Amino acid sequence: MATGDTVLRVRELRTEFRGDRGHVRVLDNVSFDVGRGRIVGLVGESGSGKSMTALSLMGLTPKPQSHVSARSIELDGVELTALGADGLRRIRGRDIAMVFQEPMTSLNPVRKVGDQVGEPLAVHKGLTRRQIRARVLEMFELVGIPEPKARLDAYPHELSGGLRQRAMIAMGLICEPKLLIADEPTTALDVTTQAQILRLMRELRDRVGTSIIMITHDLGIIAEMCDEVNVMYAGQIVEQADVFDLFERPSHPYTRGLLASIPKSTEKRIGRRMPSIPGRVPDLARLPVGCRFSPRCGDVISVCRQEEPALAGLAEGHFARCWVHAPQAATAGGRDAS
Repeated sequence: MATGDTVLRVRELRTEFRGDRGHVRVLDNVSFDVGRGRIVGLVGESGSGKSMTALSLMGLTPKPQSHVSARSIELDGVELTALGADGLRRIRGRDIAMVFQEPMTSLNPVRKVGDQVGEPLAVHKGLTRRQIRARVLEMFELVGIPEPKARLDAYPHELSGGLRQRAMIAMGLICEPKLLIADEPTTALDVTTQAQILRLMRELRDRVGTSIIMITHDLGIIAEMCDEVNVMYAGQIVEQADVFDLFERPSHPYTRGLLASIPKSTEKRIGRRMPSIPGRVPDLARLPVGCRFSPRCGDVISVCRQEEPALAGLAEGHFARCWVHAPQAATAGGRDAS
């Protein structure tokens, strides 16, 4: 992907936490790109590192327990690793914004929703209260909040879950950021509201032009929303591909296991157990030697338990971290080395 077409370029992102168990690396050499106007997915089980990747990019990991480093995090030509805490605060909400997983815990319960949604404008744009109110009203209409004037003065508990999520999306987009990170934006929403929120995000991407990182454990959402996909496991990206290539030609055994776990309406399941991946995500403080997925993998060979594989190229834009299914001779072309 050409640099001019890339909004976000992440190389060798690492996040460590210090505590009673020593230094625990929760993200290890995470590298990926987000193209301009594209939707890129981060998918994996709970504990795989998806939300931690978002918090690390936003500079929101807890301090002083955490330490974030990277060879490069470049947002539309600006190197974020050189900005420092004050510099990140200046771009957060303006150039890069985030929609958090649970809006009820993200919104202040004693402040009106309209005031909270308009706060980025006061911080980054210096607009008057009247100008902010007019812009928030415009955003409420854009995200499809009914009776938008009345909702400006509502408190979070007076809105449904779907309306609170729409308000969070309005807050994320109000400064027209270059990149929006959506962390499980449809969690705990009913199916109808979920479909409305996903359709809204696609429409806003097309209308506003904002690139989106979509974080989810739901491969159905990935198939519906994303252009490219990064599959995460135990703090690493184990497969990267175009969304069509990933679903048609999954390479990593973990990706195959996730896809096999999706119920198919054409299959009869009466009296049969649904397929699942055996075991669980490893403790990051006690990772297995070699490939981190090897204790759960049905394709494991001896080298898998001895050496950790690199992210190797399979085809144009398709990478996987696997000794069996991704030839390690192609490592030089992989995202880890680029």
